[in-house]
Amino acid sequence: MVNETPVRSERALLLGVPAVAVLTGLVWLAGQMLPDVALLPDQGASWYYWKLPEPTAWTRLSAWFGYAAHQIVSWGLIWYAQTRVRRYTRGLKRINVVALAANLGFVGLHALQTRVFYDGLAQDVSIFSSQGSVVLLLVVVLLIENRRRGLVAGRRMSIPAAVLDVCRRYHGYLFSWAVIYTFWYHPMEVTSGHLIGFFYVFLLLLQSSLIFTTAHTNRWWTVSLELLVAVHGTLVAVMNSGPHGAWPMFLFGFLGIFVITQMHGLGLSIRTRWILLTAYAAAAAGVYSWRGLDRIAEIVRIPMIEYLLVAVLVLLIWPVALLARRRSPARDEAAPVDLR
Repeated sequence: MVNETPVRSERALLLGVPAVAVLTGLVWLAGQMLPDVALLPDQGASWYYWKLPEPTAWTRLSAWFGYAAHQIVSWGLIWYAQTRVRRYTRGLKRINVVALAANLGFVGLHALQTRVFYDGLAQDVSIFSSQGSVVLLLVVVLLIENRRRGLVAGRRMSIPAAVLDVCRRYHGYLFSWAVIYTFWYHPMEVTSGHLIGFFYVFLLLLQSSLIFTTAHTNRWWTVSLELLVAVHGTLVAVMNSGPHGAWPMFLFGFLGIFVITQMHGLGLSIRTRWILLTAYAAAAAGVYSWRGLDRIAEIVRIPMIEYLLVAVLVLLIWPVALLARRRSPARDEAAPVDLR
C-alpha cells in the first residue's frame, strides 16, 4: 500500500475541490427524497432542531455504528501511514486512494442511514460538543503552526518542544475525530446551513485523505481550510438571524485571526500584509459604523477565545508530554509528523 501512483497530489487536490462541490450537490439531490419528519419546536441555542421526536434503539444505533466504523477505519489508515509509509511524496500513494474511497463510501453510508433512520449523533450528545470539536481543531492548528508562522504578527510563542512533539505526532487522530464526529452529528439534511457545513467537512476529509503528500502541507491550501470557517460561520449566522444578527462577530473574529496570525505564514511582503490589515480595519469600521460602534468590541471575542485556548492546551499537554518522555526516553522515530 506504500507504492506511489502516477497521479500528482496537487492535481488530485485541484480535481478534488470541484468534486467536493459536485458531491455536495448530490447530497442536496438525495435530500429531496428524505421522508417528512415532524420535528419538535426550536427550544433555544442549546437545542438541536434536526432530530427525531421519538428515537428508537435502531435509529440511535444506526448513527453510532456508522460513526464508529468511519472513525476506526480513519484511525487505522493514519496508524498505517505513520508506521509503514513515513515519507512525503508528490504523487498519491495507494493509501491515499484507499482513504479517498473509504471516506466517499462512508458519505454514501451516512446518506443512506439518514434516508432510512434519519437521526445523527445529535440525539444523544450536546450541540456544543460538535461546535467545540471544530474549535479544538482550529486551536491545535494555531499551536502546531506556531513554529512556522508564529502566533502574533509572525512572532513565535514560547511553547515547550515536548508539547509540540505530541501535537505534531498525534494531531491526525484528533483532527480525524473532530471532522468525522461533526459529520455524523448531523443528519444529511439539505438546508443551506447543512449544505455549507457538509461542503466544508468534505474538504477536510479530502485533506485527511492526502496524508503524507506535498498537497497535504501546501500552505495556501491549509490556510484556505482555516479561513473557510469564517465563511461558514458568517453565512450560517446570516441565515439564522438575518442581517442584524451576530454575523459580523464571526466574520471579523475569524478574519482577525487571519491578519494576526495566519497571513504571516504565506510569505507575503510586509507591504501586502499592511494592505490586508488596513482593509480589515476599514471594513470593520464601515460595518460597525452602521451596526453601532458600541458593539465593535465583539470582534475580539473569537480571537481571545482561540488564543486563550492555545495557552490552556499547552498547560494541559505539557505535564502529560513530560511524563511520557520520562517513561519512554527513547524517541519513537517511526511516527513522523504531518505538518511543517
